[in-house]
Amino acid sequence: PWFTGRGEETELMMEALRSNKSEMVALIGRRRIGKTHLVKQVYGKHFSFEMIGAHHASTAQQLENFAIKLQEHGRKGAPLLVPKSWYDAFQLLKAHLQKHRRATKPVVFIDELPWLSTTRSGFVDALSYFWNDWGVHNKILLVVCGSAATWMIQHVVRNKGGLHNRITMQIKLQPFTLNETEQFLQKLGVNFERYDIARLYFATGGVPYYLSAVKKGQSVAQNIDRICFAENGLLRDEFEQLFASLFDEASGHAAIVQALASKWKGLTRPELVKSLGQADGGSISRMLTELEQSDFITVVMPFGKLKKDALYRITDNFLLFHLKFIKGKRKLGKGSFQALEQTPIWKSWCGYAFENTCIYHLPQIKRVLGISGIYTQTSGFLLPGSAEAEGMQIDWLIERADKVINLCEMKFHDDYFSISKHYAAQLRQLRSRFKASTGTKANLQLVFISSFGLVQNTYSLELIEQQIDLNALFKP
Repeated sequence: PWFTGRGEETELMMEALRSNKSEMVALIGRRRIGKTHLVKQVYGKHFSFEMIGAHHASTAQQLENFAIKLQEHGRKGAPLLVPKSWYDAFQLLKAHLQKHRRATKPVVFIDELPWLSTTRSGFVDALSYFWNDWGVHNKILLVVCGSAATWMIQHVVRNKGGLHNRITMQIKLQPFTLNETEQFLQKLGVNFERYDIARLYFATGGVPYYLSAVKKGQSVAQNIDRICFAENGLLRDEFEQLFASLFDEASGHAAIVQALASKWKGLTRPELVKSLGQADGGSISRMLTELEQSDFITVVMPFGKLKKDALYRITDNFLLFHLKFIKGKRKLGKGSFQALEQTPIWKSWCGYAFENTCIYHLPQIKRVLGISGIYTQTSGFLLPGSAEAEGMQIDWLIERADKVINLCEMKFHDDYFSISKHYAAQLRQLRSRFKASTGTKANLQLVFISSFGLVQNTYSLELIEQQIDLNALFKP
């Protein structure tokens, strides 16, 4: 079932295989997102050589692994030739590819590139020389993967040396959408209602490996309890393993996301620095960039504000779920989630996770609004309180090039949502105060996004321009 929902990426990869020239394809994406599985599904029968880097292994160990894999792909029983350097290794690979020519374009797959390129190993320089001297002229397909997104971007995609502009195709694998999650679960024989799939999505973030642990015959609550909270649950210690595999200084990155988890709506940089209790500087900038490139956090620019007012917020649902409900909790075990589900903090969490999910499904929302072809920018809005009036917040704005701003309200509810007289007054005030405080001349339209839709009443008819339910978010 891993192959579910990667149609666009598969077609791009097949284009690289069918082309009449050498191609270098870089696949980037967080750990557990399914990069290796996708490459093997699409290119497996075309492999002339494949190897994966070993985490924290020495250069000598990596070179021996290279030799073993080369022997596996070459003549069985041949003596093991362990190269002395990566330059020697790629010369052996060149000889292997020349000797074992295929009817189709040969595919060389090197997985977890960052783990192969240890300090002073010379791996990237040797790879560059192999590609420029021979690979680019001999109609091969080189596929490189890495979970450390920042390393891949800096050392491969934006390489200023021998690999400069050599990547012919870059594919970034994202978590599954709700539609892909539904397809994936159906392949597993699991048929949940969409409301339940959304709840599961809030805890797993649409990561294929996490979803693969879901068992048919168990409810969403039972599955989350077993996967996340049981003593031997698959995801009980995933946070530590995830960060240790991606970042050399994982404690610094962990401290940042822990601070951001304390405030769901996000922190400005000054607020974050104060929370960390350390001086602002380049190391914080680097770690924030790495977390953003790894899709764990997002920088949200509040409407009409300057760059210094930008909010950093966690948008990876699994990460926030783990930090909020698992990490550091001593009393975990069977039944933990069923107890958690009954608490106000869980209901509040679902509202925030639903916001994240809506933001991730912007293309589906734009389609329902009929604005797929219109340029848009998204942001939030926060008006601080004063002696005269309370502060107010708008979860999400869609600012459109056609001079319309959609003010989006998002509610995750277990039934149709009814706008009360009190809530209607809040919505009117929200719209009028936004217009007054920003001075915008744009046409303001209230959009309501919810689980099942709105109860049609006087207030919904008066205030809401368009409503969107979960079914719309499940569109391809």
